[in-house]
Amino acid sequence: MLLVYKWRRQHLSMYEDIEKFLQSHDNDLMPIRYTYSEIKKITNGFKDKLGEGGFGSVYKGKLRSGRLAAVKLLGKSKANGQDFINEVATIGRIHHVNIVQLIGYTVEGSKRALIYEFMPNGSLEKYIFSRQGCIPLSNEKMYEISLGVARGIEYLHQGCDMQILHFDIKPHNILLNDKFVPKISDFGLAKLYPTNNNTVSLTAARGTMGYMAPELCYKNIGGVSYKADVYSYGMLLMEMVGRRKNLNASASHSSQIYFPSWVYDQVNEGKDIEVQEDVMEHEKKTTKKMIIVALWCIQLKPVDRPSMHKVVEMLESDIESLRMPPKPFLTPHQISKDDDRANHSKLSDPPNDCIDSSYYFGR
Repeated sequence: MLLVYKWRRQHLSMYEDIEKFLQSHDNDLMPIRYTYSEIKKITNGFKDKLGEGGFGSVYKGKLRSGRLAAVKLLGKSKANGQDFINEVATIGRIHHVNIVQLIGYTVEGSKRALIYEFMPNGSLEKYIFSRQGCIPLSNEKMYEISLGVARGIEYLHQGCDMQILHFDIKPHNILLNDKFVPKISDFGLAKLYPTNNNTVSLTAARGTMGYMAPELCYKNIGGVSYKADVYSYGMLLMEMVGRRKNLNASASHSSQIYFPSWVYDQVNEGKDIEVQEDVMEHEKKTTKKMIIVALWCIQLKPVDRPSMHKVVEMLESDIESLRMPPKPFLTPHQISKDDDRANHSKLSDPPNDCIDSSYYFGR
């Protein structure tokens, strides 16, 4: 009986929190509030499922205007409704060509849903890792997508009245419209901060292993800031170039296990990185430019990474104007191993939620 009461209290407080948030932001939110029965009508009774994940399920729908939409029906929230609030609070008040548009939402008791513009070409993930049935994208198209994503993150960091840190930039969260224009999605982990905040406080590491900035795990390499998104973008950019995961324990040669380290050596030695056959000279230059920008973004210390404004500048500039950064390291421990002459302070081990067994054994 006590457990049932506690469960009811916890869920009631979650709905109260959401309602309180929606009422206090009634004037500055652009999305429309729909009833649950309207959502059922839009999705034709949740017939066409597009996908599902830990968050819930996504269904294809059609608005009264005839516009197609993607309806994300949220499951039970581990974060006490905070993921829903984050999503509505961030993309619910902004509009940018490279950020997915939140059209509407539903909150009715335990039923919560988010309605987005429909992205017919799905996520970037399937094009990077060549999933079955996907037409491979040209190097030029990958470059255009990378520039669009960079502009979207730059807008989040500098184009709004509040600084929005995404904390989960990865291929799965980059959606493509019918013209392959990229849109940043999934703001469930996002945080809003005043624009003059150089560092932010977080109670726990957030993000996805393989894209998560090292300062979220190792506190003594620098504070957490917008540079965490820059790191994630760099890892994404590197995978767009290599068309493979950055960490691959089953790589044919041990030097290729950590792709950024291998690619750094290749570029440093003046070798071409050819992912596709019959590549034109200008495409080789574009690929090299993307690699150099990615290498700057994934520098271990946040202070050594560029801002997203600078990243956009670098991507738009000529390759000749870019210089190579220092070799990137995956963890602070590698610096110590790589350079015993330097007198490094002892680095603490990361907490368990920052260790991924796939780094060592592959998955």
